[in-house]
Amino acid sequence: MESYFQKILFAAFVCLLYTKLSVHGFNPPLQSSHVKCIERERQALLTFKQSVRDYHGMLSTWRDDENNRDCCKWEAIECNNQTGHIEMLDLRGSTWHYLSGSINITSLFELKKLEYLDLSFHDFFKSQIPVSIGSFQSLRYLNLSLSGLLVTIPYELRNLSKLEYLDLKSNGLAGEVPSQLGNLSNLGYLDLSGNSFSGTIPHELGNLSHMMYLDLSGNSLSGTLPFQVGNLQLLHSLRLDGSFGLKIKDEHWLSSLSSLTTLSLYSFPSLDFSHPWLQIISHHLPNLRKLSLVRCGLSDYHISSLFPSQFNISTSLSILDLSYNILTSSTFQLLSNYSPNLQELHISDNNIVLSSSHYANFPSLVVLDLSSNNLTQVSLFQWNFNFSTKLQNLYLGNCGLTDKNFHVSSTSIKDSHYLVTLNLSLNMLTSAIFDWVFNITTNLQSLSLSDNLIEGPIPDAFGKVMNSLEVLIVETNKLKGEIPASLGNICTLKELYLNSNSLSGKISSFIQNSSRCNSPALEMLDLSNNSIIGKIPNNISTFKSLRYLYLSNNQLTGEIPESIGLLYKLQSLHLEENYLEGDINELHLTNLSQLVDLDLSDNSLSLTFGTTWFPSFQIFIMALASCNLGPSFPSWLQNQSQLVFLDISDAGIDDFVPDWFWNNLQFINEINMSYNSLKGSIPNLTMEFLSDGPNAIILNSNNLEGVIPTFLSYARTLDLSGNKFSDLNTLLCRNRVTKGIHTLDLSNNQITGQLPECWEHLSSLAFLDLRNNKLSGKIPQSMGTLVQLEALVLRNNNFNGELPLTLKKCSNLALLDVSKNLLSGSVPSWIGENMQQLKILSLRVNNFFGSVPVQLFYLSQIQVFDLSKNNLSGEIPTCFTNFTTLMERSVIPREIVRKRKISTQESYGDIYDSYLLLAWKGQDHEFWNPENLLKSIDLSCNSLTGKIPKEIGYLVGLISLNLSRNNFHGEIPTEIGNLSLLEFLDFSRNNLSGSIPSTLSNIDRLGVLDLSNNNLSGRIPWGRQLQTFDASSFEGNVDLCGEQLNKSCPGDKTQNPKEPAIGGEEDNSIFYGGFYMSLEVGFFVGFWGLLGPMLIWQPWRIAYMRFLNRLIDYILVMVELNINKYHKQFKG
Repeated sequence: MESYFQKILFAAFVCLLYTKLSVHGFNPPLQSSHVKCIERERQALLTFKQSVRDYHGMLSTWRDDENNRDCCKWEAIECNNQTGHIEMLDLRGSTWHYLSGSINITSLFELKKLEYLDLSFHDFFKSQIPVSIGSFQSLRYLNLSLSGLLVTIPYELRNLSKLEYLDLKSNGLAGEVPSQLGNLSNLGYLDLSGNSFSGTIPHELGNLSHMMYLDLSGNSLSGTLPFQVGNLQLLHSLRLDGSFGLKIKDEHWLSSLSSLTTLSLYSFPSLDFSHPWLQIISHHLPNLRKLSLVRCGLSDYHISSLFPSQFNISTSLSILDLSYNILTSSTFQLLSNYSPNLQELHISDNNIVLSSSHYANFPSLVVLDLSSNNLTQVSLFQWNFNFSTKLQNLYLGNCGLTDKNFHVSSTSIKDSHYLVTLNLSLNMLTSAIFDWVFNITTNLQSLSLSDNLIEGPIPDAFGKVMNSLEVLIVETNKLKGEIPASLGNICTLKELYLNSNSLSGKISSFIQNSSRCNSPALEMLDLSNNSIIGKIPNNISTFKSLRYLYLSNNQLTGEIPESIGLLYKLQSLHLEENYLEGDINELHLTNLSQLVDLDLSDNSLSLTFGTTWFPSFQIFIMALASCNLGPSFPSWLQNQSQLVFLDISDAGIDDFVPDWFWNNLQFINEINMSYNSLKGSIPNLTMEFLSDGPNAIILNSNNLEGVIPTFLSYARTLDLSGNKFSDLNTLLCRNRVTKGIHTLDLSNNQITGQLPECWEHLSSLAFLDLRNNKLSGKIPQSMGTLVQLEALVLRNNNFNGELPLTLKKCSNLALLDVSKNLLSGSVPSWIGENMQQLKILSLRVNNFFGSVPVQLFYLSQIQVFDLSKNNLSGEIPTCFTNFTTLMERSVIPREIVRKRKISTQESYGDIYDSYLLLAWKGQDHEFWNPENLLKSIDLSCNSLTGKIPKEIGYLVGLISLNLSRNNFHGEIPTEIGNLSLLEFLDFSRNNLSGSIPSTLSNIDRLGVLDLSNNNLSGRIPWGRQLQTFDASSFEGNVDLCGEQLNKSCPGDKTQNPKEPAIGGEEDNSIFYGGFYMSLEVGFFVGFWGLLGPMLIWQPWRIAYMRFLNRLIDYILVMVELNINKYHKQFKG
């Protein structure tokens, strides 16, 4: 958390800077109305405006008209009230308002008297600090942070001799830190953090005697810190990062920094934290307010040396960050005894184990972060801890907490009412935590309970007692039921995260209650990944402040209301993966000028915009997959030049792609336009992409044709499969620069001729798929330079000759498929020797001859081994037990969810779908990502001889085994019965003899069995799975017998044939059969006709019971009367 004292320091420094600027003639423009700006400076500002894109109206007052010619009155401009020169240009952006495009700072060089320039927090991707930056001779304040600047700092920056403040943090600047910065003798503030600077820190920085703030963290700096005693004596704040080997060896320099108030050392595990260092910090830095020693390998011993019983910083230190070390509860106990003035303690990700026996006293603590420690033995707020009433922010995420840790006492409740922020995420809490929260405090502003075990409904009490809540996070739990309407009563609520639960019902009640607030504060609403039903209510426009709306992956139905277009501040709208339908028109989107992120994928929506309509927004992320945009290519995309992500796949577009579209893709990172009917060719443009190029360009399953242009090769993943491209030479051989392509899928096109010999230019290629084209000739030798290759698929072409020897360099291959070609020669032994990562090997349908090399059985990770339909001969090796993956009885998923290749919600590392052609149950089938589904061996249709090795029976993970159409002889090994996962077994058309082993009946999953056309004999085993196969599985074996063949075996008992019926016996049997059937039907109808209604209908049942009671009574009375009667007669 940002230091309070650092903020004071920063404010003081800025005030000092403003004072200096004022002394040198800079004053606020309170009396500048009588002075107009200088014309050439006004033109410079207008030129600058033309170089950027102002989608948020930051430069709306910069207009070139008669009524607005005085640029001193423009927004962000301040002029000297005497000379009219522009002295201050303050264009600091924000999350909601920023400029974008390619910045042209040189256009501002006409502002000769400019002293203050702030262009921070913008989106100037791929822009650079111009070499001529030194032209701003009067500049004292320069802030270009968070603006997407690249390359490095030009040496000419040294010419800004008056510069006092330089902030370049969080850009993409690289190279070495220029030593010329040491010439800026007036520099008091330097922030280069969050860039990619490397090398050593120039010793010239030690000459900056006025330096008060220095931040070099977040870079890749190495070497030794060059500062010596006497350097930077006025330094108040120092931040360094040792992640890349930066070392601090001169502890005496640090001891001279008596003014230091902030010291942050990140990742210095090699730093010698011996007594000199720790004593310097504790005894020689009396003004230290914030100390951060994160990831420094500190132990309890180090902390005890840092905080002895007497030390100078005991009263000054207010913020201490010791996160990511190896501290225990001893340190926590020590800190409580010697840090009475500590306001913030960050001690997360250590080895602290606390129990109720520990005593701690933190009377001044405002912020406590104990995340990622062990608090399982602590009863919270019944510790022997004194937090007084000042504790406001408590972070206990990932501490192993359960409900038993939360026992409430009345005294502790009283002391915790000042809690403002409570984070209990990533624990094992249940819904009982809600009662504890309601009792412990009602003043919470932020509550996080994400990633717990909370079940059941959300308590209605939230909206009744948590009246100050601003942020509520209960995502990734097991919540059920409807979102309570009472949540809408919390008018202060700004952020609500209930995503990734099992919530159901509608959201209309919640929104209806929110409308009762005078001004609902809600800015973020995330209900995604639930089971919410119903329509999106019309009164969704109640949330006027809403910026983020996530309702994706629910069960919403109906149309999207046009009132959603009244959410003027909306920036991100996600409604994907629902059951929404209907049209989206201009009224839905026209007023959403701040929209930058839109996802409507996987619904039944149609976007029906007029041909002359263009959006008022500039969108960065747009996903409209499976929405109807066609048949014409959407013309409204023409003004969308800031696209970073675009998915318009399966959108019903049947049109040519206009050239302007390709020119708008300079910022694109991922694009998917697959499964449309896009036509024509792609122009060969000179394209400059952001950074190293897009992550993915996916254009498969269209009708694109012609030459593949060079600029597409800048993509990391390029999928052009399923089109009509005919030439790839331009892509491969005319591009000598791009080496970043990782996945190239050109399958199912019309590429003809030989492959060129220029594959060495694609050294990063990992996945190459050229299947189902019309390629011919030999496989190029230069493919052996693709040493990063993991998948090579050349199936169904006309390649001939042998596999090139150079391919053995491709030792990372996991998939090698050259099936259905005209390849010949012997199967290379180097496949088994050099390609130890192979999981799938398919050489089927070629002209390979000779024996199966034993080296192939070195492939321990093989899952699919297919050498079928070649001319192989000889015996096969017996060392199948080297196939260790096939010996594993792993569970194969029967269904794998196919995700979209790109998504706004997930980022995938490898975007490649492999397809493998296999003979399955007698027919060729193409399997998607077969390594997830199949374990198969196919050696069929060759001329292999010898016996079937019994070692095959040890491959218990096999799903399919095909050895058919060879010349194997001998018996079927009984070990085959061990293959309990086997679904397909084909030994047909061999010379096998002997009996069928009874162990085959153990294979319960067997769906296809073919043992036909062999010399098998004896009885076919009977039992379980074998009795389900008909005669076709066993025919062509003359000496086989059994019920499956309807053929008796020798020794079977002969049954007497049935004699014909004599006389009328046949007629009688028919009569008696009908008679007995009639009895059964009559009994069924009569019995259930009487009993059924009585069981179902209560009045009948009561009447029947009464009847039975009366009948029994009557029978008993009659029996007794008769007994008395006969008794009297007997006596008489």
